[in-house]
Amino acid sequence: MLSIEGNSVIIKKMLPPAEIKVRAEKLLRYMKKCNLCPVKCGANRLSDEKGLCGVGRHALVSSYGPHFGEEPVLVGRRGSGTVFFAGCSMHCVYCQNYEISQLKLGRATSPHDLADIFLEIQEMGCHNLNLVTPSHVVSQIVEALSIARGRGFDLPVVYNSGGYDRVETLRLLEGIIDIYMPDIKYGDSEIAERYSGVPGYFETAKKAVREMHRQVGDLIIVDGVAVRGLIVRHLVLPKGLASSEKVLKFLRYEISKDTYLNIMDQYYPAYRAFDFPELSRRITAAEDREVVEMALEMGFHRGIPFDFMGSRQK
Repeated sequence: MLSIEGNSVIIKKMLPPAEIKVRAEKLLRYMKKCNLCPVKCGANRLSDEKGLCGVGRHALVSSYGPHFGEEPVLVGRRGSGTVFFAGCSMHCVYCQNYEISQLKLGRATSPHDLADIFLEIQEMGCHNLNLVTPSHVVSQIVEALSIARGRGFDLPVVYNSGGYDRVETLRLLEGIIDIYMPDIKYGDSEIAERYSGVPGYFETAKKAVREMHRQVGDLIIVDGVAVRGLIVRHLVLPKGLASSEKVLKFLRYEISKDTYLNIMDQYYPAYRAFDFPELSRRITAAEDREVVEMALEMGFHRGIPFDFMGSRQK
């Protein structure tokens, strides 16, 4: 953890392993009648009953290791240490990682084995620990972090979620997560329910992002690498289906114009997208440019494409 005073970066002492363990115990109690995420399916996951996410007592790890395809401020020179968790609270019909999220291709991993993975990522020299799709396995992650911290783990921790997060759960992550990186997929909850199968998405994501920003603030970058703060991703969808203007207005007027924002142009039809004609094609250059120009007009200036305008031209 750190803060900025004047032009100096001041490192603060991280939570001790004992306090992280207390948080883990609270989060594990949420799993008895599971309400970790906004779905609140009520499964007894402590007894290994599967929730609507498809996961029981132990996290399913699909893969892990240095990743160089993330935002440059996470990748740096040595890569972002990603752990891909299988299962998901959301059920996006166009998911590009559906083998992991929907088919749940992963290995059940005990807390001690998960701690070993975190420590191995640190030994690999990665700049951070990047937890991909963590919302449904928060308890298991914090349980493993309490073990890993006691064994010398000290990398910045990135919470890389779909934005559909429960505020009460996020509050128990304060002081544990250094960088929050949510998607805000939609500015319209009816559209979200149609394509991602969850109710109240935009209202829920707004509450979650407010809480994330309250905890960590705007992104802090030291020597080209993010160390603390908020990164927001927004995927442009065909035909304006993501309601991008509403997303941008929320971030600009309710979060910060200094938000590090990644406007993603890489949508392509995957999984069940061809069942929905409106999702069955890539976005056009004009659709991408419209969202980017809106963001520029609103004063956003950090992130992608803002730092990479030359390479964004099509």
